[in-house]
Amino acid sequence: MDNNLLSAIETNWQGFAISIFVFGILFLLARKRIGFGTRVLLGLGTGLIAGVFLQYFELETEAIKTFGSIYVSLIRMLVIPLVFVLVLNSISSLTNLEYLRKIGIKTFAWFLGTTGVASIIGLSVALLFNPGKGIQQAVPEGFEAREIPTFSQVILDLVPSNPVNEAATGKVVPLLIFAIFLAVAIIKVGSKKPEAVKPVRDLIESLTTVLHQVVKFVIRLTPYGVFALIAGITARYGWETLQELGSVIITSYVALIIHFVLIFGGLVLLVAKVNPLRFFRKIYPTLTVAFTTRSSYATLPVNLEVITKRLHVSPRIASFVAPLGASVNFNGCGGIWPAIVAVFTAQVFGIQLTGTDYVTLVLVSIISSIGVAGVPGPAVISTTVVLTALGLPLEGIAIVAGVEALIDMGRTAVNATGTTVTALLVANSEGEFDREAFNRGDDDEEILLNAV
Repeated sequence: MDNNLLSAIETNWQGFAISIFVFGILFLLARKRIGFGTRVLLGLGTGLIAGVFLQYFELETEAIKTFGSIYVSLIRMLVIPLVFVLVLNSISSLTNLEYLRKIGIKTFAWFLGTTGVASIIGLSVALLFNPGKGIQQAVPEGFEAREIPTFSQVILDLVPSNPVNEAATGKVVPLLIFAIFLAVAIIKVGSKKPEAVKPVRDLIESLTTVLHQVVKFVIRLTPYGVFALIAGITARYGWETLQELGSVIITSYVALIIHFVLIFGGLVLLVAKVNPLRFFRKIYPTLTVAFTTRSSYATLPVNLEVITKRLHVSPRIASFVAPLGASVNFNGCGGIWPAIVAVFTAQVFGIQLTGTDYVTLVLVSIISSIGVAGVPGPAVISTTVVLTALGLPLEGIAIVAGVEALIDMGRTAVNATGTTVTALLVANSEGEFDREAFNRGDDDEEILLNAV
């Protein structure tokens, strides 16, 4: 055991030393009351530099990646209790079920509508850039296409059967549905016997307050986690990989940026009638965490803080939309990415797509974004469904697998932003968006600025 420890120190001391040095700087900046956002961006920048350095000199990155994994694990630790308690709290605080139906319909309409638009953008940009043109790559050995869940299996996976087991295995959607059942029952019983549900309401409210404090503890580690995650990702990819599939990366990010700026920015400006630049500046903690963790669930605690503290959307809207968005809102993974991979695969294998295929692609992207809710790896499943519907070889997924992690960073950031935009739009339509507080400036909105 001692030899293993000494060997690990000998081979990883460079990465460990770099991490400790950067962590020390970030901690000192926190003690000097430097803004949370500034420290996050500094962590991102130093992570890029450290990753390039480690990759260039072919140094071990295990130590840095371990720090990043610890941060992600701490955030994921919060997901299950947050989803359960916050959904329970937001719905049980309602006075009637009509309001729940109304905000539910609006939320799903925005989720599905923006996913459809994302698919159209991905398709258009892919046809313009031709990412598969001239690419000749062999399918990696041992590639096996992921099996598409049957319709009955998808439905069964969404229905809660053992909430305790589903919480233990990380199945968020069944737990969310169970929380909705409990919340509706609290509303029904409370309308007839308020005194019977008062202790339960008090317990839920108390748990919500305590969980928010735990979230603050973990989010304070974001600058350190962002540094470690981005350094590990940057060190992982060499120039050769980027060069071979650079057209796919460029096409994907052009589509993601167009959707981010034009669609999200347009909705914020024209529907919510707020300044898009101010909006994007306020949500950058969500963008940074989503980009580096590549997980909508891991981003959920930060997104809740951003939506309520920086956007000034009411907690009951945020607590309903944000957990739901982390489960079913896939603008990047279910809209843009499957469209680009479909066009790429058709070009690589010399298959001509027709106008009917394009319509089918968009419709299937919208439907599959619902069907993969709660399924691990939603981007792969959505893409598999789309390629199968168009009769395209599934080997196309294997060809782009080498750079998918890089693209997944942008996809997740777009997914998380879509959830944030939807929360703002729903709150604005329901009169639960504090516009005056939103426009006051950022001095009182910076979340978790102080050192631990």
